[in-house]
Amino acid sequence: MDINNVSRELLAKLGGASNIVTNDACASRLRVSVRTMDCVDVEAIRNIDGVMGVVESDTLQIVFGPGVVNKVLDAFIELTGIPQGARSDSDVELRAARNKSVRDAKQGGVVRGMLKHVANVFVPLLPGIVAAGLINGLTNVVNVWTHGAMSGVWWYESIRSLGWALFAYLPIFAGYNAAREFGGSPILGGIVGALCVANSSMPLLQEYGGNSVILPMTGNPYNPAHGGLVAALLAGGACAWLERRVRKVMPSFVDTFASPLITLIVMGFAVVVALQPLGDVLTSGVYAAMEFVYSGLGVLGGYMLAAGFLPLVSVGMHTALTPIHAMLNDPSGPTGGINYLLPVLMMAGGGQVGAGAALYLKSKNQRLRGYVRDAIPVGVLGVGEPLMYAVTLPLGRPFVTACLGAGVGGVIATALHVGAVSQGASGLFGVLIVQPNQQVAYVVALLGAVIGGFVLTWFFGVDDERIDEVYPPAP
Repeated sequence: MDINNVSRELLAKLGGASNIVTNDACASRLRVSVRTMDCVDVEAIRNIDGVMGVVESDTLQIVFGPGVVNKVLDAFIELTGIPQGARSDSDVELRAARNKSVRDAKQGGVVRGMLKHVANVFVPLLPGIVAAGLINGLTNVVNVWTHGAMSGVWWYESIRSLGWALFAYLPIFAGYNAAREFGGSPILGGIVGALCVANSSMPLLQEYGGNSVILPMTGNPYNPAHGGLVAALLAGGACAWLERRVRKVMPSFVDTFASPLITLIVMGFAVVVALQPLGDVLTSGVYAAMEFVYSGLGVLGGYMLAAGFLPLVSVGMHTALTPIHAMLNDPSGPTGGINYLLPVLMMAGGGQVGAGAALYLKSKNQRLRGYVRDAIPVGVLGVGEPLMYAVTLPLGRPFVTACLGAGVGGVIATALHVGAVSQGASGLFGVLIVQPNQQVAYVVALLGAVIGGFVLTWFFGVDDERIDEVYPPAP
């Protein structure tokens, strides 16, 4: 595949550089915001070499797969001139993009719209979250294997510090991106996000005359760690909202310095007094919900989570779970950095592989068999989107049986308490991120998902008439 040719063809089908507002990427998808859909030829995009599928949402999500998408993004940025994750420079364009997001949120429901915003905040952070999580997991393994023999070695502690830094200061990045996503100045969002970082040097955490600073209403000292990432996300979004309204009424000759100053001071009080406690409540609610589903419902909860994950992936909403994974993988969090949710969700890919294998062995349609033959190897390695977008989702019934079969793996992963130390890998590559000594348990659960998807699809998911309709045999 010629990356440059693909990028040029993609840009043309998107209406040219003048129609692009943002360009970014997650693990496997190029995410593009456009000024108007009237200039976009979605069907032509689906037929571009290397494109595995297109998800039409508030952003167009063009599926290329891991590795490839980053190369396409680099070439695409060269053509558009818009930096990764940034917006084009015109105030009119910013306003148009913001209005489009608001309109789409209203049309798609408030909850759906907010989840899309959350996804847009965290997608640019994924590379750092994945890398830092892997560093923390691997260095923990080294500490166990060497009985701490590497402690104090400068290069080893430098690597450990990189893993520590991301999670220690993640609220700053979340606040920065949230302010940008909601149309404010990113740096202001980063500053209010910093109030959610537990740093002993913060003046608000110092003792004065031997006494801690006591907050109004609660009567307790400030604890930035309580609200953490959720409070930073709320703070960044609220900061953007307040800044836009302050600028509307601020005279132009003082706007440059007065608007950010007023925004920061007001938001500082709001974060400390209101948003941080609210973030604490919401964070506790997230952990309680996860605890209820995972521990309270037990294997039933594991089945529901694994079986219900693929529909989220199909509409590009799975990235909205990124902040939850980040909190679960935070070494200072309640789970000690062990994410028990992710391995359960990773079983969805196993269900896809099983469904694809059943279709390949039972169907006589050569076009379908060709698609499955090409998609299963990467599916085994954790890239399930080719199977989903090219095979199971268009057929409908196999998509359902793949989801239901994945639940079997979810049951096993829950029963064996398989945990992950990072994000960024699934399929067989998932053994790289699960806890030490749990690799066998993870593979057993994955095989359960594959077998579940295979059996259910073999008996209930193969409809030859539908297959020939979607993949007409060659004349």
